Amino acid sequence: MAEKPKINLNRVSMPQQDPNVRAKNYDEVALGYSEGMAFEEANRCIQCPKRPCVDGCPVNVDIPDFINAIRDNNMPEAVRLLKSKNSLPGICGRVCPQETQCEEVCSLGKKGSPIAIGRLERYVADWELNHSTSKSPSPTTILPSSTGKKVAVIGSGPAGLTCAADLAKMGHEVTIFEALHVAGGVLMYGIPEFRLPKNIVQGEVDYVRSLGVDISLNSVMGKLTTVDELLESGYDAVFLGTGAGLPMFLDIPGENLNGIYSANEFLTRVNLMKAYLFPQYDTPIKIGKRVAVIGGGNVAMDSARCALRLGADKVYIVYRRSRVEMPARHEELENAEEEGIIFKLLTNPKRFIGNDQGWVTAMECHEMELGEPDASGRCRPIVKGGSEFTIDVDVAIVALGTTPNPLIPSTTKGLETTKRGTVVADEQTGKTVKDKVWSGGDAVTGAATVISAMGAGKRAAASIDASLK
Repeated sequence: MAEKPKINLNRVSMPQQDPNVRAKNYDEVALGYSEGMAFEEANRCIQCPKRPCVDGCPVNVDIPDFINAIRDNNMPEAVRLLKSKNSLPGICGRVCPQETQCEEVCSLGKKGSPIAIGRLERYVADWELNHSTSKSPSPTTILPSSTGKKVAVIGSGPAGLTCAADLAKMGHEVTIFEALHVAGGVLMYGIPEFRLPKNIVQGEVDYVRSLGVDISLNSVMGKLTTVDELLESGYDAVFLGTGAGLPMFLDIPGENLNGIYSANEFLTRVNLMKAYLFPQYDTPIKIGKRVAVIGGGNVAMDSARCALRLGADKVYIVYRRSRVEMPARHEELENAEEEGIIFKLLTNPKRFIGNDQGWVTAMECHEMELGEPDASGRCRPIVKGGSEFTIDVDVAIVALGTTPNPLIPSTTKGLETTKRGTVVADEQTGKTVKDKVWSGGDAVTGAATVISAMGAGKRAAASIDASLK
């Protein structure tokens, strides 16, 4: 009897740019697997019969099957399997938190490192991009005949793109209305080039277009046209994927001084307005030498790492809890530390101090200590009396999270919202209380992950399709 091959418990490392080099450029940090690396990692998969990774994926990608296709060197089949459930694999392979979803429940993870599902997903998506010869759908994407039904999708972020792609694959006529001059939503304005290259996003947008989806740019719905007017003009259903683009602030003295940005504004200037391509684009932005970023999530890490690349001498992450409670992905924390970002933990701003010209010059802070867990399940930060100290800064970036823009709810009769401004919608279907209107993603949950928004878009598309039929 042949001896069973020994299982490799160690995943294949992802090559990266050297931290000292990448901290001065906007090229992608992670360099991706080579063919040999992808084959080696795919061969670690034990193809377990229970397939917990599929249930752990918000869009239920057939993970063992596409990995097996990589192992068989059948890349067209790997692409087909992946894109049958996920229309944006190049994006998900880069920014989806697989470590808390599909990889967290990987059977191999009980004994060693789970399969690097996200890295393999990226490999397949990049293979297709590098081998694509046209902007038509993959030969394996068979579009049905038209149902004659029209659906309007408001917002071209991950929820809107996913919902639109799935509806098009079901035979419906879909138009996406995007407020900005380029499609992609938060994928374009919020995530830096070094983490998610814009050509990758636009490649995925082109794929959605190739399915027959029309994308109308510079279309601020709620001003240009209301949801009710869309329904009156012949659309059979509307999906609201408008995201959460309204920034939250500290509400402390001095917050209106010059040189203080919301992370939304700062990242939009860097990414969408191309400040990272100076001097080719002369985008108005304050280049700070001492920069403080307040917050502990992925957006805070992105802001800090952008500030460093713009030329800051010192960049601080100021967070009121400990590292254990930081919501940013572990790899983003590691990357920031490797690049020289300084972490000021158990620290909370008390006020900003400015000069006679109205520019911020310093930030007075409290030291904090952790008390009992609060409603979030994390330890409550408590001010330590008499612990005030000052940090000299000339730019501060507030990265505390976002809430939905109220424009659509304020112009849509019968649409119910919560106190936080999020749209009330059924968790499983995305159906709102308003007839013929669905919603999903950050517009419903508040700021969350790309893949959770995609899952909401997929569930809404299925519900819309069932309703139209």
